[in-house]
Amino acid sequence: MKKAVAFIASLVLACVVCTGLFASAVSEVPSSPKYVASTSWVAAIAELAGLDDVVTIAPANLKHPPEYEITADDLATVMKSELFLYAGYERMMESIRSAAGLDENASIKCKTQNNLNVLSGLVKTISEKAGTQEKAAQRYGAYEAMIVEARAKVKQLGIDQIPAYVNTNQTPLAEDLGLNIVAIFGAGDLTSDQIADAAKNQYALIIDNVHAIVTEPLKTVCPDSTILIWRNFPEYTGNNALYTVVEENLKMLFDAFGK
Repeated sequence: MKKAVAFIASLVLACVVCTGLFASAVSEVPSSPKYVASTSWVAAIAELAGLDDVVTIAPANLKHPPEYEITADDLATVMKSELFLYAGYERMMESIRSAAGLDENASIKCKTQNNLNVLSGLVKTISEKAGTQEKAAQRYGAYEAMIVEARAKVKQLGIDQIPAYVNTNQTPLAEDLGLNIVAIFGAGDLTSDQIADAAKNQYALIIDNVHAIVTEPLKTVCPDSTILIWRNFPEYTGNNALYTVVEENLKMLFDAFGK
């Protein structure tokens, strides 16, 4: 993989000269971080697996990080890292693949879902690759315990009996919690049929996705419904990012329906 850096540097320089995509010459290649993730969501999963100081390519505060266009320095950072983690649907991946491909021994594709079955498998794979099994056991154990406790509380409070209309991007967590998902919408704008369906059924609980909110029309047709706007990924890295994101989602739920 290290041998690919020279090729990448020459390729980037050629792009600068031929296409003019960059305003100035390629800046100095940054020092090599050990772990690099495509987005803050992937970085948060990596942190759960015991990895610290994970650098993200797409800025964490972007509304749609997967749409980020990779730069010359970004490309060099990825290729020089010891371990690169990515989801596979990011726009940047086309640039990386076309430039030099990915070393299978130094990269891991991560399914971005806040679901225990998915996360447990990723945590195992990542921690074994990075040698962080002990940290991973502690961090994932705490995350799993939070979900198990929340699921029990959902049942205890009878929230599992409330009909829920859920954004497709939030169904993995909703399913983990044992919510009563009776219909799913998204990820695009609501159709007229979906709005009419919500108006007819008056779902008591509606869960949307903060990264692409589409339920604004339902505030009018479902005035008595509780609409929660959950988050899937953090706007920062480190500091128990994924745990905190989900913890805040749970707080919204229990604040709305707790007793």
